[in-house]
Amino acid sequence: MPGEAASAPHEVAGTVKWFDAVKGFGFILDDAGGPDILLHANVLRNFGQGSVADQAQIRVTVQMTPRGAQAVEVLEIQPPEGESLVPIEDLGENASAEIAALPLEPARVKWFEKAKGFGFANVFERAEDVFIHMEVLRRSGFADLAPGEAVCLRVVDGKRGRMAAQVLAWDAGLKSGR
Repeated sequence: MPGEAASAPHEVAGTVKWFDAVKGFGFILDDAGGPDILLHANVLRNFGQGSVADQAQIRVTVQMTPRGAQAVEVLEIQPPEGESLVPIEDLGENASAEIAALPLEPARVKWFEKAKGFGFANVFERAEDVFIHMEVLRRSGFADLAPGEAVCLRVVDGKRGRMAAQVLAWDAGLKSGR
């Protein structure tokens, strides 16, 4: 309805129904049963991520507009849960607490190819690249990475070199205090 004002923003918890970084948007299912919520790529980028994994848990500020419910700010993203996790060879049996205790390393994505299932990032002031496996990316709550995207990594030494054990949005890494 033209001229109809948008409602005041309110917080909503939900699940990412789907997100397509190429299209620049996706939808969130409201845990309380409200209407689907539009998640625009710009709102996600303001949080520090260029993508989000399907089925990830998400907390957002939502505003009702004449065109429907729209996320205006991402507050938190948690990786998808409940799926059986296939072990990643180089990560061994590292528990999530052990991985969380690793230092955060600022990095830029060199390249990532979703179809191949892996990519690489350059860590600030380090010569060697860090391998990023698609499964680690998905477990970290991402669906894809773009070249040049700033991220924070928790890195382990694998059989073939350094590899990411966790990927965090740049802003999320900064908020955790490194």
